[in-house]
Amino acid sequence: MADTSTSTDVTRTSHWTLLLRQFDYWFIVYRRTWKGSAVSSFLMPLLYVGAMGVLLGGYVDSSTTTGPSDLEGASSYLAYVAPGLVAAHAMQTATGETMWPVMGMIKWHRTYYGMIATPLNVSDVVAAHMMFVLFRIATSCGVFLLVLALFGVFASVAGALVAFLVQILIGLAFATPLFAVTAGLPNESGFAVIYRVVIMPLFLFSGAFFPISNLSAPLEWLAKLTPLWHGVDLTRMLTLGNLDWSLAGIHVLYLAALAAIGWWWSVRRLTNRLVD
Repeated sequence: MADTSTSTDVTRTSHWTLLLRQFDYWFIVYRRTWKGSAVSSFLMPLLYVGAMGVLLGGYVDSSTTTGPSDLEGASSYLAYVAPGLVAAHAMQTATGETMWPVMGMIKWHRTYYGMIATPLNVSDVVAAHMMFVLFRIATSCGVFLLVLALFGVFASVAGALVAFLVQILIGLAFATPLFAVTAGLPNESGFAVIYRVVIMPLFLFSGAFFPISNLSAPLEWLAKLTPLWHGVDLTRMLTLGNLDWSLAGIHVLYLAALAAIGWWWSVRRLTNRLVD
Protein backbone atom coordinates (compact mmCIF):
# COMPACT_ATOMS: atom_id res chain seq x y z
CA MET A 1 0.00 0.00 0.00
CA ALA A 2 2.81 2.39 0.84
CA ASP A 3 4.49 1.81 -2.52
CA THR A 4 1.21 2.45 -4.36
CA SER A 5 0.65 5.73 -2.51
CA THR A 6 4.17 6.90 -3.24
CA SER A 7 3.78 6.04 -6.92
CA THR A 8 0.49 7.95 -7.06
CA ASP A 9 2.03 11.04 -5.46
CA VAL A 10 4.94 10.99 -7.90
CA THR A 11 2.57 10.66 -10.85
CA ARG A 12 0.44 13.52 -9.60
CA THR A 13 3.33 15.97 -9.29
CA SER A 14 5.82 14.68 -11.86
CA HIS A 15 4.86 16.82 -14.85
CA TRP A 16 5.34 20.21 -13.15
CA THR A 17 8.23 19.04 -10.99
CA LEU A 18 10.16 17.52 -13.86
CA LEU A 19 9.48 20.55 -16.02
CA LEU A 20 10.95 22.87 -13.40
CA ARG A 21 13.95 20.59 -12.91
CA GLN A 22 15.03 21.36 -16.46
CA PHE A 23 15.33 25.06 -15.66
CA ASP A 24 19.00 24.71 -14.67
CA TYR A 25 19.90 23.14 -18.00
CA TRP A 26 18.25 25.84 -20.10
CA PHE A 27 19.61 28.59 -17.87
CA ILE A 28 23.14 27.30 -18.43
CA VAL A 29 22.49 27.00 -22.17
CA TYR A 30 21.42 30.64 -22.36
CA ARG A 31 24.23 31.87 -20.13
CA ARG A 32 26.77 30.22 -22.42
CA THR A 33 25.21 31.23 -25.73
CA TRP A 34 23.53 34.63 -25.22
CA LYS A 35 26.47 36.56 -26.64
CA GLY A 36 26.12 34.74 -29.95
CA SER A 37 22.50 35.81 -30.24
CA ALA A 38 22.90 39.34 -28.93
CA VAL A 39 23.39 40.91 -32.37
CA SER A 40 20.47 39.15 -34.03
CA SER A 41 18.19 39.62 -31.04
CA PHE A 42 19.00 43.14 -29.91
CA LEU A 43 21.01 45.03 -32.54
CA MET A 44 19.17 43.81 -35.64
CA PRO A 45 15.85 45.39 -34.58
CA LEU A 46 17.47 48.83 -34.53
CA LEU A 47 19.12 48.23 -37.91
CA TYR A 48 15.86 46.95 -39.41
CA VAL A 49 13.91 49.98 -38.19
CA GLY A 50 16.59 52.37 -39.37
CA ALA A 51 16.98 50.83 -42.83
CA MET A 52 13.40 49.84 -43.66
CA GLY A 53 11.38 52.24 -41.58
CA VAL A 54 13.40 55.45 -41.55
CA LEU A 55 15.56 55.43 -44.71
CA LEU A 56 13.26 53.55 -47.07
CA GLY A 57 10.26 55.05 -45.32
CA GLY A 58 11.50 58.52 -46.13
CA TYR A 59 11.36 57.74 -49.83
CA VAL A 60 7.93 56.15 -49.55
CA ASP A 61 6.49 59.02 -47.53
CA SER A 62 7.85 61.59 -49.98
CA SER A 63 6.04 59.90 -52.87
CA THR A 64 3.11 61.96 -54.12
CA THR A 65 1.10 58.81 -54.88
CA THR A 66 1.37 57.20 -51.43
CA GLY A 67 -0.74 58.20 -48.48
CA PRO A 68 -2.48 56.73 -45.44
CA SER A 69 -5.09 55.08 -47.64
CA ASP A 70 -2.31 53.15 -49.39
CA LEU A 71 -0.86 52.00 -46.05
CA GLU A 72 -3.99 50.61 -44.39
CA GLY A 73 -4.48 53.68 -42.23
CA ALA A 74 -0.86 54.13 -41.11
CA SER A 75 0.32 57.73 -40.92
CA SER A 76 3.77 56.86 -42.27
CA TYR A 77 5.59 53.95 -43.83
CA LEU A 78 7.50 53.47 -40.58
CA ALA A 79 4.21 53.05 -38.68
CA TYR A 80 3.06 50.61 -41.36
CA VAL A 81 6.18 48.46 -41.58
CA ALA A 82 7.01 48.38 -37.84
CA PRO A 83 4.42 45.74 -36.83
CA GLY A 84 5.39 43.64 -39.83
CA LEU A 85 9.04 43.74 -38.81
CA VAL A 86 8.40 42.69 -35.22
CA ALA A 87 6.04 39.87 -36.27
CA ALA A 88 8.62 38.61 -38.76
CA HIS A 89 11.23 38.85 -36.01
CA ALA A 90 9.09 36.57 -33.83
CA MET A 91 8.91 34.07 -36.69
CA GLN A 92 12.65 34.16 -37.31
CA THR A 93 13.49 33.79 -33.61
CA ALA A 94 11.19 30.79 -33.31
CA THR A 95 12.73 29.30 -36.45
CA GLY A 96 16.28 29.70 -35.20
CA GLU A 97 15.47 28.12 -31.83
CA THR A 98 13.64 25.06 -33.17
CA MET A 99 15.71 23.88 -36.10
CA TRP A 100 19.47 23.55 -35.46
CA PRO A 101 19.10 23.30 -31.65
CA VAL A 102 16.55 20.50 -31.94
CA MET A 103 18.61 18.66 -34.54
CA GLY A 104 21.65 19.01 -32.30
CA MET A 105 19.87 17.58 -29.30
CA ILE A 106 18.72 14.61 -31.37
CA LYS A 107 21.65 13.85 -33.67
CA TRP A 108 24.87 15.65 -32.72
CA HIS A 109 25.14 15.70 -28.94
CA ARG A 110 22.04 13.53 -28.32
CA THR A 111 20.90 15.45 -25.24
CA TYR A 112 17.29 14.35 -25.65
CA TYR A 113 18.30 10.71 -25.31
CA GLY A 114 19.95 11.45 -21.99
CA MET A 115 16.89 13.38 -20.83
CA ILE A 116 14.38 10.63 -21.52
CA ALA A 117 16.68 8.10 -19.81
CA THR A 118 15.63 9.88 -16.60
CA PRO A 119 12.03 10.08 -15.33
CA LEU A 120 11.39 12.81 -17.95
CA ASN A 121 8.75 12.06 -20.56
CA VAL A 122 9.00 13.30 -24.15
CA SER A 123 6.20 15.78 -23.43
CA ASP A 124 8.24 17.18 -20.49
CA VAL A 125 11.26 17.61 -22.76
CA VAL A 126 9.25 19.36 -25.48
CA ALA A 127 7.50 21.60 -22.93
CA ALA A 128 10.77 22.75 -21.38
CA HIS A 129 12.31 23.46 -24.78
CA MET A 130 9.22 25.44 -25.79
CA MET A 131 9.38 27.47 -22.60
CA PHE A 132 12.95 28.41 -23.49
CA VAL A 133 11.85 29.33 -27.02
CA LEU A 134 9.09 31.52 -25.60
CA PHE A 135 11.63 33.19 -23.32
CA ARG A 136 13.83 33.97 -26.32
CA ILE A 137 10.87 35.32 -28.30
CA ALA A 138 9.68 37.42 -25.36
CA THR A 139 13.08 39.01 -24.73
CA SER A 140 14.00 39.68 -28.38
CA CYS A 141 10.55 40.97 -29.39
CA GLY A 142 10.29 42.96 -26.17
CA VAL A 143 13.49 44.79 -27.07
CA PHE A 144 12.21 45.26 -30.62
CA LEU A 145 9.01 46.88 -29.35
CA LEU A 146 10.97 49.13 -27.00
CA VAL A 147 13.07 50.30 -29.94
CA LEU A 148 9.91 51.00 -31.93
CA ALA A 149 8.44 52.94 -29.02
CA LEU A 150 11.31 55.43 -29.34
CA PHE A 151 10.01 56.31 -32.81
CA GLY A 152 6.46 56.95 -31.59
CA VAL A 153 4.75 54.43 -33.85
CA PHE A 154 2.28 53.08 -31.28
CA ALA A 155 -1.22 54.51 -31.02
CA SER A 156 -1.50 53.49 -27.36
CA VAL A 157 0.46 51.81 -24.59
CA ALA A 158 -2.26 49.19 -24.18
CA GLY A 159 -2.07 48.30 -27.85
CA ALA A 160 1.70 47.90 -27.63
CA LEU A 161 1.42 45.64 -24.57
CA VAL A 162 -1.16 43.39 -26.22
CA ALA A 163 0.97 43.35 -29.37
CA PHE A 164 3.82 42.01 -27.23
CA LEU A 165 1.63 39.07 -26.16
CA VAL A 166 0.69 38.51 -29.80
CA GLN A 167 4.37 38.11 -30.70
CA ILE A 168 4.62 35.24 -28.23
CA LEU A 169 1.61 33.59 -29.88
CA ILE A 170 3.11 34.13 -33.35
CA GLY A 171 6.38 32.59 -32.23
CA LEU A 172 4.61 29.59 -30.72
CA ALA A 173 2.58 29.10 -33.91
CA PHE A 174 5.86 28.70 -35.80
CA ALA A 175 7.93 27.00 -33.11
CA THR A 176 5.77 23.94 -32.54
CA PRO A 177 5.29 22.91 -36.21
CA LEU A 178 8.96 23.54 -37.00
CA PHE A 179 9.97 21.53 -33.94
CA ALA A 180 7.87 18.65 -35.27
CA VAL A 181 9.35 18.94 -38.77
CA THR A 182 12.90 18.99 -37.41
CA ALA A 183 12.24 16.01 -35.13
CA GLY A 184 11.44 13.92 -38.20
CA LEU A 185 14.28 15.04 -40.46
CA PRO A 186 17.24 12.66 -40.85
CA ASN A 187 19.73 15.54 -41.07
CA GLU A 188 20.01 19.31 -41.40
CA SER A 189 20.02 19.43 -45.21
CA GLY A 190 16.28 20.09 -45.22
CA PHE A 191 16.72 23.38 -43.38
CA ALA A 192 17.86 25.19 -46.52
CA VAL A 193 14.66 24.11 -48.27
CA ILE A 194 12.54 25.33 -45.34
CA TYR A 195 14.21 28.74 -45.43
CA ARG A 196 13.98 29.13 -49.20
CA VAL A 197 10.48 27.74 -49.71
CA VAL A 198 8.74 28.76 -46.47
CA ILE A 199 10.48 31.34 -44.29
CA MET A 200 11.75 33.81 -46.90
CA PRO A 201 8.53 33.88 -49.00
CA LEU A 202 6.53 34.43 -45.81
CA PHE A 203 8.89 37.22 -44.77
CA LEU A 204 8.53 38.99 -48.11
CA PHE A 205 4.92 38.36 -49.11
CA SER A 206 2.83 38.25 -45.91
CA GLY A 207 2.05 41.94 -45.66
CA ALA A 208 5.06 43.00 -43.63
CA PHE A 209 6.41 45.46 -46.22
CA PHE A 210 3.45 46.21 -48.49
CA PRO A 211 -0.31 45.51 -48.51
CA ILE A 212 -1.07 42.07 -49.89
CA SER A 213 -3.83 43.70 -51.96
CA ASN A 214 -0.99 44.67 -54.32
CA LEU A 215 -0.56 40.98 -55.15
CA SER A 216 -2.59 39.16 -57.75
CA ALA A 217 -5.87 37.69 -56.52
CA PRO A 218 -4.58 34.08 -56.21
CA LEU A 219 -1.43 35.18 -54.38
CA GLU A 220 -3.44 37.47 -52.09
CA TRP A 221 -5.72 34.56 -51.21
CA LEU A 222 -2.67 32.37 -50.60
CA ALA A 223 -1.04 35.03 -48.40
CA LYS A 224 -4.13 35.14 -46.19
CA LEU A 225 -3.70 31.45 -45.46
CA THR A 226 -0.23 31.94 -43.99
CA PRO A 227 0.34 32.29 -40.23
CA LEU A 228 2.64 35.27 -40.63
CA TRP A 229 -0.06 37.31 -42.39
CA HIS A 230 -2.43 36.63 -39.51
CA GLY A 231 0.27 37.71 -37.06
CA VAL A 232 1.23 40.81 -39.02
CA ASP A 233 -2.35 41.95 -39.51
CA LEU A 234 -3.22 41.43 -35.84
CA THR A 235 -0.09 43.25 -34.69
CA ARG A 236 -0.76 46.12 -37.08
CA MET A 237 -4.35 46.53 -35.88
CA LEU A 238 -3.10 46.77 -32.30
CA THR A 239 -0.25 49.19 -32.96
CA LEU A 240 -2.33 51.47 -35.20
CA GLY A 241 -5.33 51.42 -32.87
CA ASN A 242 -7.91 50.29 -35.45
CA LEU A 243 -8.86 46.92 -33.99
CA ASP A 244 -11.47 44.81 -35.77
CA TRP A 245 -12.63 42.47 -33.01
CA SER A 246 -14.12 39.79 -35.26
CA LEU A 247 -11.07 39.65 -37.50
CA ALA A 248 -8.76 39.75 -34.47
CA GLY A 249 -10.60 36.76 -33.04
CA ILE A 250 -10.04 34.83 -36.27
CA HIS A 251 -6.33 35.68 -36.14
CA VAL A 252 -6.00 34.49 -32.54
CA LEU A 253 -7.92 31.27 -33.16
CA TYR A 254 -5.85 30.51 -36.28
CA LEU A 255 -2.52 31.04 -34.51
CA ALA A 256 -3.59 29.20 -31.35
CA ALA A 257 -4.89 26.24 -33.36
CA LEU A 258 -1.64 26.03 -35.32
CA ALA A 259 0.37 26.13 -32.08
CA ALA A 260 -1.80 23.39 -30.51
CA ILE A 261 -1.59 21.12 -33.55
CA GLY A 262 2.14 21.71 -33.75
CA TRP A 263 2.53 20.80 -30.07
CA TRP A 264 0.71 17.50 -30.54
CA TRP A 265 2.74 16.75 -33.66
CA SER A 266 6.01 17.66 -31.92
CA VAL A 267 5.46 15.22 -29.07
CA ARG A 268 4.40 12.49 -31.49
CA ARG A 269 7.33 12.97 -33.90
CA LEU A 270 9.95 13.24 -31.16
CA THR A 271 8.55 10.15 -29.44
CA ASN A 272 8.80 8.19 -32.67
CA ARG A 273 12.35 9.46 -33.25
CA LEU A 274 13.71 8.78 -29.77
CA VAL A 275 11.90 5.56 -28.95
CA ASP A 276 12.24 3.90 -32.34
